[in-house]
Amino acid sequence: MTDKQPNILMLVTDHQLYYRHGWDEGLRPLTPYRDRLAAQGVTFTRSYAISPLCSPARRSLLCGQYPHTHRNFHNQSNIPFTSPVYFQLLEQAGYETYFYGKWHAGPGDAHSLGAKGFSLPGYGNPYTTKEYAQYCSQLGLSGAFHSIENVFWNSDTKRHFPLLYEGNDAYQCTGTWCGETAFGITTTDKRSHESFFLAHLAQQELHRLAAEQKKFHLRVDFWGPHQPYFPTQEYIDLYDPSDISEYGNFQDRLANKPQIYRHMNRPIADEHGNLIIPSVFSWEKWQRLLQIAFAQTTMVDEAIGDILTTVEELGLAENTIVILTSDHGDALVSHGGMFDKGSFMTEETIRTPLVVRYPGMIEPNTHCDTLVSTLDIVPTLLDVAQVPKQQELPGSSLLSLLHDEDRSSLLLESYGQGFRDTKRCRTLITKQYSFTRNEGDVDELYDLQADPYQLKNLATDPGCESLLQNLSNQLLQACLKAHDPDIETFFSRSQP
Repeated sequence: MTDKQPNILMLVTDHQLYYRHGWDEGLRPLTPYRDRLAAQGVTFTRSYAISPLCSPARRSLLCGQYPHTHRNFHNQSNIPFTSPVYFQLLEQAGYETYFYGKWHAGPGDAHSLGAKGFSLPGYGNPYTTKEYAQYCSQLGLSGAFHSIENVFWNSDTKRHFPLLYEGNDAYQCTGTWCGETAFGITTTDKRSHESFFLAHLAQQELHRLAAEQKKFHLRVDFWGPHQPYFPTQEYIDLYDPSDISEYGNFQDRLANKPQIYRHMNRPIADEHGNLIIPSVFSWEKWQRLLQIAFAQTTMVDEAIGDILTTVEELGLAENTIVILTSDHGDALVSHGGMFDKGSFMTEETIRTPLVVRYPGMIEPNTHCDTLVSTLDIVPTLLDVAQVPKQQELPGSSLLSLLHDEDRSSLLLESYGQGFRDTKRCRTLITKQYSFTRNEGDVDELYDLQADPYQLKNLATDPGCESLLQNLSNQLLQACLKAHDPDIETFFSRSQP
């Protein structure tokens, strides 16, 4: 490193299908560019989302605070920003700051807080913007069309997406937001997909910044691989669905699990929105859906690769820290055959990929099993930019955690999905255990080493009373340390 303040490139995927898919046997989603980045830096193997939902997790990625502090609990929340977000602090330190892609972190957009680039309020839909139209015109593209294979729906789906139905071979994302709950195939050029559109915008900016030798922070937040799962055929052809092994908790009957596990869309749920057990789909059907979902992950990975290649071609790599992560995970096919996610705190929804490349500061091909979370991203960015903290943050810089084995646990939070439920929960993650206290429902305790698919809830096992009490006390202390205002929801006044 020659510059004490490196350029910063942050790449954030949305709703990443990740945990245990292909880890034990069978196919896994192909991510050659993430893998290449990992070979050049560090992979944090125990990285967790602070919340299993987009908006609260994304807000925490901006401010470094717990959801109970920033209060942007649900995807529909628009709680005002009361303190600077990290890229405003970077700008004060001399960085040019750019944000491209999905916002969904509260009121306004990235432009409202001073960042340049391409950002839309709320969830947003890039396909209806003038920038996307100009991009398609420049490349001679028609815009994205999709052939719809499967739709998952609830009472609001038809209102939001009236043309979303199975068999529609010329579907376009024309709504105010592009979160269609569907599987299908993009039948147009892959470059018509939002991921390549965002990569193109970022690459253009990188060329300008390199020419002007500007010190920069550039963040790209992809809308994918969040549904709709609409890859092109070339990525689908990379996978033989018959080679996708049955997921380890697909047969879960949800015994001793809280009710929030059952809140799903039709057709896998009944008319009351309760997940049907066993799954209405055969494993062969789920293999096809996973084939499409895997393909989408690989397509987004290639768009990420386009950006990384440009960084290298422009000679920026040696003085640029790259952070690649996701806001949260994806519960697809897990725990009895789910779609999307929920407010439950399973490993599938809260485990995230996290890779950091920092030439001269991080050894290549490093693996770190220290417990880390969303809350450690902002302190890392401020650390490398040498920006003093203006307020106390609960997280730590990943650079210090890389060599710190003392972190024994993490505190994670959920306030429910908002539109389905507002049940709160708190989760303690340790090296071995996951312990969750659910508002008005059963506690959950899993031995992640012996039971990585979280099939057996030990909270109801009489032989685990001592362990349960110990973890409950640890959770209480974590909530007290975090100044959690909802602590009495989970612990009575009489508890120590």
